[in-house]
Amino acid sequence: MNRSWKYPTVPVQRRIAERTLPLIDPVAWVIDDVSVPKDGRMSVGVAPQYCGALGKRANCQVAVSVHAATDSASCALQWRLFLPREWASDTDRRTAARIPAQATHREKWRLALDMLDTLATWGMRPPVVVADAAYGTNAHLRAALDDRQLAYMLAVRADVTAHPFDAKPHTPDRNGAIGCWPQPRYRNPAPSVEALAADLGQEAFTTLTWRQGSRGALLSRFAAVRVRPAGKAVERPIRSAASAEQGWWDGILPDCWLLIEWPADSEAPTDYWLSNLPADTPIAGLVRLAKVRWRIEHDYRELKHGLGLDHFEGRSWPGWHHHVTLVTAAHAFLTEQRLVPKVSAPASPSTKSSTLSRTS
Repeated sequence: MNRSWKYPTVPVQRRIAERTLPLIDPVAWVIDDVSVPKDGRMSVGVAPQYCGALGKRANCQVAVSVHAATDSASCALQWRLFLPREWASDTDRRTAARIPAQATHREKWRLALDMLDTLATWGMRPPVVVADAAYGTNAHLRAALDDRQLAYMLAVRADVTAHPFDAKPHTPDRNGAIGCWPQPRYRNPAPSVEALAADLGQEAFTTLTWRQGSRGALLSRFAAVRVRPAGKAVERPIRSAASAEQGWWDGILPDCWLLIEWPADSEAPTDYWLSNLPADTPIAGLVRLAKVRWRIEHDYRELKHGLGLDHFEGRSWPGWHHHVTLVTAAHAFLTEQRLVPKVSAPASPSTKSSTLSRTS
């Protein structure tokens, strides 16, 4: 297929996105990645790395994707093949796989931003960006989304740190008449979101339903509080921007939502999300967005098992992109067929019986 394809993939991907976005009318765009186990070392991008399909480290390819999603439908908008660091300088394998010179190793969260930027140049903007903790824990990604003025609902690990909303920095006294004035700082180290959740107590959690599943309502207990995410990766760009703009920083970290899930049958909270959505966002809206990511698992199952996403046996960079583009087009077609109401039509003459029915 990669040798017979005569057309560039990007215009095709753009047309797919232009056609499916209005049809799906997504509540969020979801960032995720998918892995495909491989043998050998010559398939483009293959390397020993964590393979989600196997649940362990294995020889595989990994692709990052962005999907438009609602509770009832979703479709991939963009793909990026992850090139492990070893592929950046392996001239022989790069030549054999026909990898363009500008394609090099980039972290997965940067690939996700590249896709959002590409879609933005096409006039497409996400209502909210959603991702799991592998992406959401990264403070650089959260800061980049803030810089782009994009709303997000991102899962984070339990060890991510944040100050309570009402915590305030203080400025230590100057040590003598010589030297710089001390920078404002918070008196206490920022606790983990796990510790903040435990301090709330079970009485702070409310049982909410986010959608109807095949076996009835899906519900759990949730709490949402405003916090101030902390850590050097958070503070450094804020301090630099404030210092460049006004010559000093007051030490106050921006606040955002911390959403916590504590299922009734669990001894402690299990999941955490950070979101920069407005402070008046209802908790039910936060929960719905946090849980919309399940649709993408449905996408991957259909893309793999029904449409052959993981069946590509070629080794080249162009071939891989041609393959995923065609698979995405097929998935978009199926999604459209499921969503567009069927138009009733008169029976065709070829389907009518040629003999009259007889009654006894």
